[in-house]
Amino acid sequence: MLASPPDVIDGSPRLAAAIPLIVDLDGTLIQTDSLIECALSVLGKRPLTLVGALAAMPQGKAQFKSSLADVAIPDPATYPYNQAVLAQIHEARSRGVKVYLATGANERIGRAVYDYLGLFDGLFASTPELNLSRQAKAELLVKHFGANGFDYIGNDHDDVPVWDQARHVYVVDPVRGLLHLVTKRFPDHILISTRTATVSSYLRAVRVHQWVKNILIFLPALAGHFFSAQTWILLLLSFLAFSFCASSVYILNDMLDLNNDRRSQSKRLRPFAAGKIPLSHGLMLAPLLLLASLGLGLAVSLDLLVVLVCYYALTLIYSFVLKRLAILDVVALCCLYGIRMVAGAIAVAVPLSHWFAAFAMFLFFFLALIKRATELAVLKHSGSTSVGGRDYQVDDLGVIESMAAGSGLVSILVLALYISSVEGSKLYAHPERLWAACLVMIYWVGHLLLTTHRGDMNDDPVVFAVTDVKSLACGLAMALVVGFSL
Repeated sequence: MLASPPDVIDGSPRLAAAIPLIVDLDGTLIQTDSLIECALSVLGKRPLTLVGALAAMPQGKAQFKSSLADVAIPDPATYPYNQAVLAQIHEARSRGVKVYLATGANERIGRAVYDYLGLFDGLFASTPELNLSRQAKAELLVKHFGANGFDYIGNDHDDVPVWDQARHVYVVDPVRGLLHLVTKRFPDHILISTRTATVSSYLRAVRVHQWVKNILIFLPALAGHFFSAQTWILLLLSFLAFSFCASSVYILNDMLDLNNDRRSQSKRLRPFAAGKIPLSHGLMLAPLLLLASLGLGLAVSLDLLVVLVCYYALTLIYSFVLKRLAILDVVALCCLYGIRMVAGAIAVAVPLSHWFAAFAMFLFFFLALIKRATELAVLKHSGSTSVGGRDYQVDDLGVIESMAAGSGLVSILVLALYISSVEGSKLYAHPERLWAACLVMIYWVGHLLLTTHRGDMNDDPVVFAVTDVKSLACGLAMALVVGFSL
């Protein structure tokens, strides 16, 4: 708090009983932007409808907001509310001060929050004819309460005209430029600082830990025994290209899945769902990461760029359609794993054998099923029966686990057949020693299945594998077996 109003009790701001408190919604009461959330919800559910809503823009922003609200109104129960602002509201109400919600959001979105919280004495919001923002909001509040006849809590440059007419100025999590302006223009303002975005928040948003899945790019070169310095430079650039591309998709996915993530115990603390990072930052980060990814891909080769575009296209189809379709979602995940491996082969011109492709296909299908089984197992252990945004039921867990076990064992069968094949004899001096690798694989597949069934698996099995001691031990054992077989 930089300063306090003239009337203070025990060091806390006091609002005169006759002076109402007006509270903004977006970025103030809620740590998100309801208009962006509404647009993202429409984009995720009915993309073509968003085009129609954009067509309403020439009629004004108010009509655009109304068109979006016709299709999707975010659930007010899932919003990340600013606890400091809620505390300010409760404190004012405890002294008999009337509190009003004044928002530039469409009246239906404002009404949903108004009804859900039950804390306000009135509501001011945008209609199809009026965009209640900036000067329009200031004029409406002055009309009802008079100049200097209200206190106002806001957060944005759009609130400056309203603060000009307010008695006391409350500023929530302002950006640096706005804070400088407010300090100069309203020296007695009250700062409410709650946003805790840090570098780690942004690293979590791009999911750097998920980049480990892109080590699949290195597998074709390792399997083909290609170890030159140039090979590894090209593979490293490919790794970064796919990592940036994946991060771009993760950000888009998180913004499209806000409501479902907020209902999930394991996902509700993700930076966008929790309101730690503004959605506007996500809308900038996603395309920037994609451009960086495409640039790196082109630096490796035109062929890799094509593969990268195909990967991105499939992730978009998965995000908008396939992830809501049972089994097809798992097939798509399997393909996404496989595309990484194909990219590694193309990047360094390594031939991809049919044996290796068959082994990888069933192994990736196993990992994709484990990923889906993990979500169902968590829900089962928590006693939940709802699978938000997925075409599954918790009772499907047994079927998914059976399919995973079958796919994992088939991948081991392919490895066993390869050991006794002509191709295996050409590449390995002692292919019979590879039978030990089958035993290691049997143990590892069983370990992942048990871990998943007990609800101890992470969201992604590949990430789990590189952090799990037993999985790392299996990886070391496999490397030793392969080494002794050369």
